[in-house]
Amino acid sequence: MNQAEPLLSVRGLQSYYPIRGGVLSQVTGHIKAVDGVSFDIFPHETLGLVGESGCGKSTIGRAIMHLETITGGTVLFDGEDTSSYTWKEMRSVWPRMQMVFQDPYSSLNPRKSVESTLTEILRTHRIVSPSQTAEEIERILRLIGLPPESKRRFPHEFSGGQRQRICIARALTLRPKFLICDEAISALDVSIQAQILGLFRELQGQLGLTYLFIAHSLGAVKYLSSRIAVMYLGKIVELAPTELIFSNPRHPYTQALLSAYPDPNPENRETEKIILPGQPPSAANPPRGCHFNTRCPFRQNRCGEEEPELKEEPGSSHHLACHFSITRSDWKGIKA
Repeated sequence: MNQAEPLLSVRGLQSYYPIRGGVLSQVTGHIKAVDGVSFDIFPHETLGLVGESGCGKSTIGRAIMHLETITGGTVLFDGEDTSSYTWKEMRSVWPRMQMVFQDPYSSLNPRKSVESTLTEILRTHRIVSPSQTAEEIERILRLIGLPPESKRRFPHEFSGGQRQRICIARALTLRPKFLICDEAISALDVSIQAQILGLFRELQGQLGLTYLFIAHSLGAVKYLSSRIAVMYLGKIVELAPTELIFSNPRHPYTQALLSAYPDPNPENRETEKIILPGQPPSAANPPRGCHFNTRCPFRQNRCGEEEPELKEEPGSSHHLACHFSITRSDWKGIKA
């Protein structure tokens, strides 16, 4: 159990999108993208956040940054409750908390050179004196693996991996404590993904950074994360150290997710894959009780009536939101 105070503490986070209809465009319901999520991230660690498309993992990152509306719950960053902050109040928080987005090209202004982009940040936030600006830009570029002379080039003159390095440089310019990486490698070639993952790990060691790493790739999350949270339909269903998630997953959804992971070690590969029936329910009308109960082969009456809480198992650092303890062997005879 980590005895340090969390750098980021999220409790009961909700982020709903209104559904409007009718002649007067009245609110007729809500899409519950994030529906009561709680977790902590401790200094210098990486929490991986995984789940299928539409589960709400990117919305969590954007809500923490106040790029999406926080409908309910609290977000405490560095001991400061930012839940109800306005954008003006967030200006004092953003230098300590930065985000790296999925598409590096659309994240950069095509009309500005690298030098112009970084200079604007340094001058606006007064990170260094004007006389030190050029030296600071070159230091940051060397830090992310680009030659200093590249500062005069424009975004279209770089490859996808290089553009993502520039986005990382832009985030590091403010000298943050915490980075939210929202699908930061998914738009890159596999070989380039490995380079960017290595860069993230190097930067964490050199600068003492803390990450929320949001990704589809289980291999990438396994490589970089110390703990992993698994999301399904707006909720975290399992949270545990990385080695426990991969060696002893306890939630049926996590087990199904991992069965699709192509483990490079043949001894760890399952001969049968877990194929879940049906499709994820709509976030506008989630099922009663456990959100996963409509697709779970182990569903019982309790699952459709009572929503399980994410609780820490006694004597373990494993958190689980399931009424029952399911093992991989329980799937025998059920796999498709």
